[in-house]
Parts: sequence; structure tokens; C-alpha cells
Amino acid sequence: MDQAAARSDITSTRTKLFYGLGSVAYGVKDNGFQTILLPFYNQVVHLPPQLVGLALLLAMVCDAVFDPIVGHFSDHLRTRWGRRHPLMYASALPVAVSYLLLWNPPHWSQGALFAYLVVVAIVTRTFITFYEIPSSALVPELTDDYDQRTSFISYRVLFGWAGGLTMLALAFAVFLRPDATQKYGQLNATGYSHYGMLAALVMFVAILVSAAGTHRFIPQFRVPPKESKTLGRYVREMFATLSNRAFLILILSGVFFNMAVGLVFALNLYVNTYFWMFNSIQLFYLVLATFVSVIFAFIVSPAISARQGKKQSSILMFMFGFVISMMPLGLRYLGLFPANFSPALLPALWGFTAVSGIFTIGASIMIISMLADVVEASEIKTGRRSEGLFFAGSAFMQKVVSGFGLLASGMVLAAAGFPNDAVPGKVDPAIVDRFILIYVPLVVVLFLVGFAIMWFFPITRESHRETLRTLAAEVGEAQEPS
Repeated sequence: MDQAAARSDITSTRTKLFYGLGSVAYGVKDNGFQTILLPFYNQVVHLPPQLVGLALLLAMVCDAVFDPIVGHFSDHLRTRWGRRHPLMYASALPVAVSYLLLWNPPHWSQGALFAYLVVVAIVTRTFITFYEIPSSALVPELTDDYDQRTSFISYRVLFGWAGGLTMLALAFAVFLRPDATQKYGQLNATGYSHYGMLAALVMFVAILVSAAGTHRFIPQFRVPPKESKTLGRYVREMFATLSNRAFLILILSGVFFNMAVGLVFALNLYVNTYFWMFNSIQLFYLVLATFVSVIFAFIVSPAISARQGKKQSSILMFMFGFVISMMPLGLRYLGLFPANFSPALLPALWGFTAVSGIFTIGASIMIISMLADVVEASEIKTGRRSEGLFFAGSAFMQKVVSGFGLLASGMVLAAAGFPNDAVPGKVDPAIVDRFILIYVPLVVVLFLVGFAIMWFFPITRESHRETLRTLAAEVGEAQEPS
């Protein structure tokens, strides 16, 4: 394809589909880690929740250390395949193999299993970083348009959620089925192994197809001039770039958002299994509710962003989504929600799940798009394009904080006295109530602090346009003959 044709096609729906498809791999990984990995190793493999939470925290921290390194390396890589694509291609097979191993642990002692979980989780998360950071960093290179970036991110979020939810739905509907020895399918060990096999294959294919689908645009991407730098200068530039005010506000608010999200995802299966008393098929239907949320969020988010701007939209959507998601628990304790095993319970919870998901997923699209807008604001001050470094810094924060969220999840379960071999319907109701009364207030506080910090984000549509005009003027001056 010649360069003129490539430029006209770079923001087409076809390009957005290929770009978004790659996030299926990250969505499968993230959904698995955040929703079923803790209960699998705790309730099926029988590791104490504190050890599982600690293992996942250690894995996230180790993985997160690599994020800025991979991002900075990606920003400065020079190959005939550009800065991002070589790393994306190289990650596919290691990601698939390591994820497969995660769901097929050996029959070892408790201490050895803890070490196994730490090592395999680190390997899995590190290799997905070599795909996700370069892939995410393509957005500012594909377009500098304020609203087109939201559109690109909406495709990425759509595919990420769709990939993760599809695998989760298949897990509950196909793999985690009850059998003669296990009444509750979500406690069926063999099902997790089969889930891991299919998930690994899906991740492998998604990465390769997405990378190949955006390959032709490599000549259109900006390539900063090659410079010879010392290690000390690299480190100083990294810190100078990451000290951008807008970026720090996103990061600080994200600390609290992601801590809350880590708690919600890690403990949601416990709430649905031991509080609402759902079986695996009912959990499958709840996953379908989130599918509906993703589709509607994908449709409405770009329109809301274009009308209201990203910051205001993200805050309001997060607030509505969070309140709606917590309402069923509050209504149950007030005696205003259907009882367990009532025919009305699943439809009622399905509705709350779908509506709250539209708002929260839509808000996440806005926040990722806001991060893309930081790139040019930083370039004004530093003179450097640092797409990879910014997305790596954001990923670093998310992983570390989500890791602490998972560790906190294990501590919440321990504080509530939750048993390692809990059988739904046979756990002391006082323990379940104590678990809910620790979990909900903690999530509320974390979300409220995140909302407050996000109000200070300084980049608007108007300021972004002014930044682009300034950069264009600087480029014009640099190209004038002396």
C-alpha cells in the first residue's frame, strides 16, 4: 500500500478492528487473573488466601518493574518493522505457553505451589507486557485527533472485555460444570485446565493477527531521531517525562480506582457464590450482562466524550456505575431485594450488573483516552515523543496497585474468617456478613478518593487543540531554511 492510501485508511473501521483485536489477549489474561485465579488457587488448589494474594502481588510488582523499561525501550527501538511491532510479534508464543502452565499446577506441597504460582505468574505477566505496552502506545501514533483517540480506545476496550468475558462465559458454561464429585462447577479442577488450554490458543492468535493487521502503517508512524545516550541520561529523561502534572493526576487517581477494582474483581466470585448462592450456569448469565454493558459502553462512550469532554464524562460515569453496582448489597440488607433462590433474584441482579457496567466500562474508555492526550502535552515541555513510556507508567501503577488490591482481598477473607474449603450454603452466615461489611466500605472509600483527585486533570479538548497548534508551529519553524 502506498503512503497516501495508508494515511487515508489509518482511522478506518478496519484499522480499528485490527487494533482492538489485540487486546483480546490482555483481556483474557486480566480477566483470568482478576476473577478466577484467586478462587482457583484458594478453593480448588487449597492455598490459603493470604498466600495466593501475596503471590499475585509479588508477580504484579516484579512485572510492573519491567513496564517502564519495556516502554522506554519501545520508544527508542529502531528496526525496519518500526518501534512496536517486533516486540508484539515476539511475545505471542511465550504468553500462550506461560498462561497454559498457570492453570495446570503440579501436585506439590503448599510451599512449592506458592513458589510455582509466583514464578509462572511473573513470567506470564512479563511476556504480556512485551505485547500490551507497545500495542497500547500505537494510539497516539495512529491519530492525534482528540475524539478519534476515544474511538480507537473504545475498540480496544470492547475487544479486551469481549475476549475476557467470552473466556469467562465459556469457563462457567462449558468447562466449570458440576459432575458426580462436585456440585458447584466453579470448584471443578479439571475445568480450569481445559479453560487454560483454549485461553492460551486465543491469546496467541489475537496477538499475531492484530500485529499483522496494523503492520502496513509502520511507515506512517513518527520515528524520533536516533540519539546516543548514557544510562544516566536515559534514567533522567524517564523521570522528567513521568513527572508531567497531568500524568501524575491520572496516576494518583488511578491508584485508588485500581485498588478498588482489584478488590471488586478478586472478590466478586466469592460474593456471587457464597452471598447470592449462584451456581456456575447462573454466573454464566451474569457474564452475559457484562457483555451487554460492553456493547453499550462501546456505542455511547465516543458520543458522550464528544459532547461533554473526557474528564467530566469519566467522573460522572464512574460515580453512577459504582453506586448502581453496590445497590443490590445495600438493598438486600434493607430487606428490599429478592431472597436467595427466588426466581426474581437473577433477573434483578442481571439488570443492576448490566447498567452499572455500561457506566464503569465507559469511564475506563475515557481515562485511557485521556492518557493518550498527555503525550503531546509532555512533548511541548520535553521535546520527546514518549508514548510507550506513558502507557508503561500507567500499566506499572495499575499492576502494582491491583496487586495490593489482590493482597487486600486475601486479607479481607482472612479477617472475615473465611474457610479455605468453603462449601456454598454451609458457610456460617455470620462469616459471610462480616466479609461483606468489611469489603463494601473499603471499596467505597477508595472510589471516593479517586473521584476527588480526577477533578484536577488539566487537559481539555480546547487545551489539546492548542497544544497541537503549538507543536505544528514548532515543526514548521524547524523545517524553514536557515
